[in-house]
Amino acid sequence: MALTKVNRGGLNTGVSDSSNATFLTVDSSEQAIIKSEGGASTTSVQQGLAKFWANIDQVGTAALVDSLNCSGITDNAGGDISVALSTNMGNATYAPSGMTTSHAAGGGSGEDEGFVSIDTKARMTTSANRFHTTDGHNGSDQIDYDPVCVIFHGDLA
Repeated sequence: MALTKVNRGGLNTGVSDSSNATFLTVDSSEQAIIKSEGGASTTSVQQGLAKFWANIDQVGTAALVDSLNCSGITDNAGGDISVALSTNMGNATYAPSGMTTSHAAGGGSGEDEGFVSIDTKARMTTSANRFHTTDGHNGSDQIDYDPVCVIFHGDLA
């Protein structure tokens, strides 16, 4: 099935009912596909969406500020956090990434950069992940930051 146009009574999408342009298709497996900006390629809507994200305040007692698909966090030690997923990933080969603020909240010299690193591939499971935040000037110093943001891309179970 292809959505080819929006009638006057449809949603206010900015697409006129006379455009007759196919910009979204849904295949037989109910996967939504959108054309690229130039129209030369397509993107799977499901594949392109983040499946997990968390905004965490590590300072003091770690707290989950906001999230999607996160059932909880564990503060293992300074600069050492585990996250649990509400809905599991489809496999342990998803793509995790993260970022911190530019200032270390727990001390240290990280005035230019802080790093988020995934612990080890062995601890990257479908239901949880563990990561460390370190001082950008001295990568061996695990330091708490606020905020720490982590995001996962991949397939849900």
